[in-house]
Amino acid sequence: MLIALVVALPVGLILGHARKGTFVATNIGNIGRAVPTLGVLIILASIAAIGVGDLAAILALALFAIPPLLTNTFTGISGVDPEVRDAAVGMGMGGVAVLWRVEIPLAVPLLAAGIRTASVQVVATASLAAVVGSGGLGRYVVDGFALQDTTLIVAGAILTAAISVAAEGVMALLQRVVTPRGMKADSLTDQPAMDAPEPVAG
Repeated sequence: MLIALVVALPVGLILGHARKGTFVATNIGNIGRAVPTLGVLIILASIAAIGVGDLAAILALALFAIPPLLTNTFTGISGVDPEVRDAAVGMGMGGVAVLWRVEIPLAVPLLAAGIRTASVQVVATASLAAVVGSGGLGRYVVDGFALQDTTLIVAGAILTAAISVAAEGVMALLQRVVTPRGMKADSLTDQPAMDAPEPVAG
């Protein structure tokens, strides 16, 4: 998740502030939803320099966390009212000041929604890492199939689902906490991040 944040947030902030890259941001989001996690895991594990194990799992999960983070960051920043930007510039703010003092605060709901979606997605799909020799709760499911132990399979599945639901609840709460009260809206806080409105090209 940290890798995805380091990659996606700066790119989304830069593209959103410049109001360029709509095609890139939206299509990365679409690709992220279309590509199967298991397929990426297997492809990465088959690369000699990566191999099976934790590295393949970490890279795959990072790749799947990037699309919602990038898309929501871009959408939130580029969607700031141009008149608000112009007013900030008229007050003597430079580009960096406008980004940090105006655009990012106004984009907090969508930024938080992107982090929420990415975090829950990582938690929910991390169990697949066991397929490429990594650890996690998915190991119970994989071992259960290998041993033909239904109890082990069901236990692993239930634990994975429970942790995913818990992660969703925690991230939803954190999203509400970091979102300024006057900016809270059902359209931003209660919908999945990828359902956010498409950014408007400037």
